Amino acid sequence: MKPLKSKRQFPDVPHFVGLIDWKLPTFRRTKRRIDKAVTIYDLQKIAKRRVPRATYDYVEGGAQREISYERSLEAFKNLEYNVRVLRNISEIDASTDVFGKKVDLPIIFAPTGYTRFMYHVGEPAVAAVAEANNMIYCLSTMGTTAPDELAAAVPGVRRWFQLYMMQNREQSLSMINNAKDNGFETLVITVDTPVSGHRPRDIRNGLTIPPRLGFKTIAYVIAKPRWWINLLTTKKLEFAAFRGWDKPLAELASHIFDSSMTFDDLAWVKSVWNGRIVIKGIQSVEDAVRCKEVGVDAIVLSNHGGRQLDRGTVPLEILPDVVAAVGDDLDVYIDGAVMSGQDVYGAIARGAKGVLVGRAYLYGIMAGGQYGVQRAVDILRKEFINTMALCGVKNLAEIRALGARIRNS
Repeated sequence: MKPLKSKRQFPDVPHFVGLIDWKLPTFRRTKRRIDKAVTIYDLQKIAKRRVPRATYDYVEGGAQREISYERSLEAFKNLEYNVRVLRNISEIDASTDVFGKKVDLPIIFAPTGYTRFMYHVGEPAVAAVAEANNMIYCLSTMGTTAPDELAAAVPGVRRWFQLYMMQNREQSLSMINNAKDNGFETLVITVDTPVSGHRPRDIRNGLTIPPRLGFKTIAYVIAKPRWWINLLTTKKLEFAAFRGWDKPLAELASHIFDSSMTFDDLAWVKSVWNGRIVIKGIQSVEDAVRCKEVGVDAIVLSNHGGRQLDRGTVPLEILPDVVAAVGDDLDVYIDGAVMSGQDVYGAIARGAKGVLVGRAYLYGIMAGGQYGVQRAVDILRKEFINTMALCGVKNLAEIRALGARIRNS
């Protein structure tokens, strides 16, 4: 058989010129890398190269053998979505209502401690991204920025305050009042920390705030000079609520966490806080129902990102049972191992009101500060909306109606 040949012609110069990308190259290497990131895991790889090992391990690590975190990741990995075709998904609405106000995505920036340890601007950089994207930012008790400082830096952001109930109630009240006086609309009480979890990575790294400058640390300085320059040329790195503390983190946790706290203490919280109350760290149907009975506004199913009790409950697995048990009287959120927009979709499909993300945006801020956090949001949004379209749904109500299941591995 005679082979066929292409018909030759003179080059089409205008067509060739139109194929050339005439954008000027950027010499900002970090920005270029972040722009090329298409998943949160891409940001994770960049982050690992840019910060000291102790910083990265604090974000990445979990309790004991880190089995809880692995199981949470595996649960999201094993999700299987229901799909409907030939539906009009030309207009997709990814927004939702949180306590009477619209947010553009069902994603809340979770409270994470020591954010200036990851990037020298710290919590305000994350809050600024939340404001720009009509999202909610939750400030941690263990943050490196105080409530009044955050409110002054980013006054327009919807802000929640996360509280660890402390042994000293007056200290707790002082922090509650600081949040109340500075426009924080919701109080998030974390209840899965009667004692600190055992985190081998942090112990091995000798993690303290501020970091101590031993011989090992000097090697880190040489390896990550920009991070250290930013640390040493900005304000002192310390806990906003515990100024002057310079001992290991485990000692601070044992100093502040109140192991005597019970459901009865929530009555005291309601007496001193006149806004919404969310309980974070629920890990059973029974405790979820009890939260409903005491009259809080929402709960977060959470195993603290696998950082407290290893081999504990996997929130995604119990989510449908909890939603069924509390009904419409209590909003149910979920956190832990939410690393993609598909994970967000899966949580909504199994009944969640929304998700809280922590590691995902911390990888972004370690990779490139505020710009990296914005990139993380862009990635999550794009993946979430793409998954909605491919499953044939156009809003969150349709996601929940369609549902999802966890495959048996």
